[in-house]
Amino acid sequence: MPWGLWASPTGKDEGTPSPSSSTKYSSTTSTTSVNHSNHGIHNMPSNFLSNSPRPTERAPPPAADMADIPPIPPQLKKRAISWNDSLWTLIDWQHYQEPRSIVLYTLPTIGAFALFGIWRSFLRRFRGTAYISPGFFRRRTLLGKVTSVGDGDNFHFFHTPGGRLAGWGWLRRVPMVRKELKDRTIPIRIAGIDAPEGAHFGRPAQPYSSEALQWLRNYILGKRVRARIYRKDQYDRVVATVFVRKPPFFLRKDVGLEMLKLGLATTYEAKTGAEFGGPKMEQVYKNAEAAARRKGKGMWANTLTGFFGLGRRREIESPRQYKDRMRAAGNTILGKKTAAPKATTATKKAPAVKRETAAAAKKEKTKATAADSTVAKMP
Repeated sequence: MPWGLWASPTGKDEGTPSPSSSTKYSSTTSTTSVNHSNHGIHNMPSNFLSNSPRPTERAPPPAADMADIPPIPPQLKKRAISWNDSLWTLIDWQHYQEPRSIVLYTLPTIGAFALFGIWRSFLRRFRGTAYISPGFFRRRTLLGKVTSVGDGDNFHFFHTPGGRLAGWGWLRRVPMVRKELKDRTIPIRIAGIDAPEGAHFGRPAQPYSSEALQWLRNYILGKRVRARIYRKDQYDRVVATVFVRKPPFFLRKDVGLEMLKLGLATTYEAKTGAEFGGPKMEQVYKNAEAAARRKGKGMWANTLTGFFGLGRRREIESPRQYKDRMRAAGNTILGKKTAAPKATTATKKAPAVKRETAAAAKKEKTKATAADSTVAKMP
């Protein structure tokens, strides 16, 4: 509807407005705009407000329709609850038996215990051998980064539970400095193998001990490895089967088995305490050692004598035989047995002096006893 029709006194559509009405409309509009700017909306013409449509206004429904509406049930009527009334629900046991209350208090508790169990089983870091729970042996594996290799069959590694998913390497730094690693690494003894012994405690080194040590350093030092732990040995090391992934396909490699294939170690020959991860793996290890012997790899090289190697096979001293020989030799320095200290003259005379002193004391005691008996017999 044109704006001029809204300002007309009748408020109805009477056709095209006449010039007089247009003039009246223009004067009224100017007056209204002035009054609106000077005195506010209350000074607007009354017919403008009365005839303006109100979209928010709705006509009340007929009485017949109101009679058809059912009344609101009493249980649905809500009333304002005061603070004092709400406090009584804390000591009312019926309040805690409602399903929504049970869910509200139970779910966070279960979630907290579940998170604690996940952390304890998979994300807890072990600083050393003493921190490993007995229940972890033969059930869990440890993931870590190798920080040092001390021998051909043992090394130290820094436990990184969760790996990269837990932020190790990009959010959490793995220390590599010796000072920072003190009392924070786990010593690992590779299960099922025995590498040639190096020069320790004045004992000579076995052949191929340096080659085995160098190969192990190149193979796992600074790499992430996974250790399937079995037990602790007498030196507080963790005996474990160690796996590492190698390019190009990053297949998992058994470190101990690879050393046996290359002739850099023998199978563990102890009568008790040998760990292979089961009888099946023990047979796999022994077959790998036998294949390396036949092919003359590593420490088994140059074991055949005679023309074109058709002679008798030269025996190689295994690490176990070497340890038994060193143990039988006793304290050695550079392979020579030290002589026991010779007894001096004073040392030889000491037992005789002790015997003479004891005999004299016994003789004096006998004389004193005889004198006492004589005095007792006197009247």
